[in-house]
Amino acid sequence: MTVGLLAGGRATRLGGLDKAWLLRDGMVQVERLHDGFAPRATRVLVSANRDLQRYAGIGIDAIPDRHPGTGPLSGLDALAAAVTTPWLFTLPVDALRVDASVLARLIDAAGDTGARAENDDGLQPLVALWLVDALRVAAANALTSDDFSVRGLQRALGMRTVRFAQVRFGNLNTPGDLVRAGVTHD
Repeated sequence: MTVGLLAGGRATRLGGLDKAWLLRDGMVQVERLHDGFAPRATRVLVSANRDLQRYAGIGIDAIPDRHPGTGPLSGLDALAAAVTTPWLFTLPVDALRVDASVLARLIDAAGDTGARAENDDGLQPLVALWLVDALRVAAANALTSDDFSVRGLQRALGMRTVRFAQVRFGNLNTPGDLVRAGVTHD
């Protein structure tokens, strides 16, 4: 299995701060996720559109979107094109509280269609386990038809939904989120 970290956003929600390089307990967020999932994966990749040399400098493989401007779907497409394993586990780079237990539950539920997470805040479509061959085809079709909805893509694939009650994955979208999570930037 490959782990794909989605870090291709434009950093508009946080006034230009790139979520991948935020610091928590003295560790860069992208390194924290990379190191946490590397033992469970054949490879960890980052979908990013900036700082590719910076990722390389810390030993993390990063790939740019092939279709910029199409949101997370572009990151999923780029990851699916680069992956050589049958399964791809994705998560946004600002997922502070996603760990191996989340992955294990998605693996248990995936069957032959894949699985996505849902918590008390609703569907978390980027925390998902994808069957790569199906993702490649579905992403290409979605991009061709200008339908950039990740949720729609998952519905088309028949992905199962796994409920994580009382689990907050920790997405960072506002300066207040940073303060509450104890996250800083360099």
